[in-house]
Amino acid sequence: MQSASQGPAAVLIGPPGSGKSTVGRLLAERLGVPFRDTDGDVEAVAGKPVSDVFVEDGEARFRELEAEAVRTALDTHEGVLSLGGGAILHEPTRDLLAGRRVVYLQVGLDQAVKRVGLASARPLLVLNPRSQLRRLMEERRPIYERLAAITVATDDRDPADVASEIAAAL
Repeated sequence: MQSASQGPAAVLIGPPGSGKSTVGRLLAERLGVPFRDTDGDVEAVAGKPVSDVFVEDGEARFRELEAEAVRTALDTHEGVLSLGGGAILHEPTRDLLAGRRVVYLQVGLDQAVKRVGLASARPLLVLNPRSQLRRLMEERRPIYERLAAITVATDDRDPADVASEIAAAL
């Protein structure tokens, strides 16, 4: 593991609805460090919401912007970093995460559906959102598990409790 001055205090990964943004903000507050979400970085660079990048520019362009955002954040951010659910699909990103304080927020399908909502603006969940979310979660789970230094279950838990568990584990 790297020292605190060499990158993020924690990198949160997990599927949509796992609580990366909510828990990430609480964890950052608890640790006294800034919070950063790479989806926000992508939106800042693109000048539009992630859903618009997908629709107007395509998933390939979004993934390019995302990979750059993750690389930059891993190099420059020393707080809590939340990655988009699919960022781990990019092999160079997985390589950059090796040896870092990666926290996998584990969530069950029912909880993820409740949190994301079936009428959400999440581009990969447009047609048959429950089925799409299940597929995404099944495809990505082995990668999340392999990358994680810490795994925390979030089902039926208060985000503050999840943040406390992560802070204690760090």
